[in-house]
Amino acid sequence: MTKITETKNPQSNNLDNMSISKIIELINMEDKEIPKIIGQNLELIEKVIKNVINSFESNGRLFYIGCGTSGRLGVLDASECPPTFKTDPSLVQGIIAGGYGALSKSIEGAEDSFDDGEEVIIDEKIKQSDVVIGISASGSAKFVLGALSKAFELGAYTCLITFNSFNEDDSYIKDIISYNLGPEIISGSTRMKAGTATKMILNMISTTAMIKSNKVYKNYMVDLKVSNEKLKDRAINIISDITKLDIIKSSSLLKLAKNDVKVALVMNHTNLSYDSSFELLEKNKGKLRNILK
Repeated sequence: MTKITETKNPQSNNLDNMSISKIIELINMEDKEIPKIIGQNLELIEKVIKNVINSFESNGRLFYIGCGTSGRLGVLDASECPPTFKTDPSLVQGIIAGGYGALSKSIEGAEDSFDDGEEVIIDEKIKQSDVVIGISASGSAKFVLGALSKAFELGAYTCLITFNSFNEDDSYIKDIISYNLGPEIISGSTRMKAGTATKMILNMISTTAMIKSNKVYKNYMVDLKVSNEKLKDRAINIISDITKLDIIKSSSLLKLAKNDVKVALVMNHTNLSYDSSFELLEKNKGKLRNILK
């Protein structure tokens, strides 16, 4: 059976002869439909997120496994978690077929080995509390399926994100997030609509899991890692906005809190020392709302 992602889009039948304005109008028109399609079944994404949250609460980890564009998007989402939410780099990890060299160049045949997929799961010492999310636009990448199969065997929660009907043996996949986005404007170019949809879904998964892991207060990114001047300014502005202190006092408070925004907010609210504020946060599992209410 022909895969949806490989079929021909009738809207772009004359693509090479279109004007630039018509090409980008068509791309934009096709992209507009993506959030509408995803929005038709958010319940399954919610189910996956709940499993990720449960995993984090059980000292588990989240792994994205993919090939080519799918793998790169997984690595991208994982790599943004430590600077954005101050997570340990091991908490969310992206694995791409062919290794990190495949991030910048194509590694021929890397996606075709089921055994390599199994091997990477063994190497990462996947355990029962972990979550493994495979990403394969076509749903047929053997590397991804091998990884999911071995992860399931080891007791981990498994999920597949795909944009085709999945007709393979799915007994080792707990949940399948599958959306029919229709054909790409360039037949088979899944870095386009499928890539955009993948980024949107991964954003939902990681961001919501971090929010529910007490990395956010109201809609402030309070667990950010202050690693450069831009992020320092952001941290000071967050403190100022929440506490209503001026920028100078907020800057001094951040310094006293050793660049930890959450500790700074607790220190200001309770008049406790750095150590006592840190301990209070630990006691409340990092949930600021319990302390600042």
